[in-house]
Amino acid sequence: MSGKLYLCATPIGNLEDITLRVINTLREVDLIAAEDTRYSRKLLNHYEIKTPMTSYHEHNKVDKAKNLVEQLLAGKHIALITDAGTPAISDPGEELVKQAYDAGIEVTSLPGPCALITGLTLSGLSTGRFSFEAFLPSDKKERARILSELTNDTRTLILYEAPHRLKKTLRELYETLGNRTITIVRELTKIHETICRTSLIEAISSYESTEPKGEFVLIIEGKSVNELEKERQSIWEEKSITEHMKIYTDQGLEKKEAMKSVAKDRGISKREVYQALLDLKED
Repeated sequence: MSGKLYLCATPIGNLEDITLRVINTLREVDLIAAEDTRYSRKLLNHYEIKTPMTSYHEHNKVDKAKNLVEQLLAGKHIALITDAGTPAISDPGEELVKQAYDAGIEVTSLPGPCALITGLTLSGLSTGRFSFEAFLPSDKKERARILSELTNDTRTLILYEAPHRLKKTLRELYETLGNRTITIVRELTKIHETICRTSLIEAISSYESTEPKGEFVLIIEGKSVNELEKERQSIWEEKSITEHMKIYTDQGLEKKEAMKSVAKDRGISKREVYQALLDLKED
């Protein structure tokens, strides 16, 4: 019989943030695949876990995943851990999970710490709908494309960022999204954990004289639905009622349905659209 792949969430800072189930699983499996074995050794030593480890990281994820799948097919039970948090979230573990499923191997996840969720709960921003973009790409064009796509997104936006890129990213967010509310969280669950809820322009100003340190989670307010609606209405207001109606009638809509759509676009009543059309006809 094939073995089982366990995705084990590990602490993102404080070593006590680990479940009993994860500790027991790490002790019982045949092998632990770790992103950085030197870093993970501290955690295993802390809980006196003697299970053998093997390195699994971004630079060997495809070939090493094949090797791990072979071991799983041979009956070994393997736990996957990342440097901090939940495996496969902005992490090479997603490749191993994919290959495991393709090979028909059972996969289970042992929940626990996750920086993006912890940051979101601390943000004071809307948690009902959110978009996680992890680290923005380093390629300038690709980075600009993604930021442009996010301009009109009404969901709360969550990003990860390294200290040496923070200032640049804050400036780009301000230039693209405008001066929105942002909660900057750093060093989650660690001794120097800080949470700063501010605006993008104030965040840029505060880091002019302070060098960023630690790993950051950025939680940014989504675009206001009211603001988005006003922008849409202003676009339509540039067209006359007749031009606006023609767009919908050319699409095959009946006159009544076209009037209803025009009214919705412009934020007015259907009666107002009807009256405007009458006035134009009389003129």
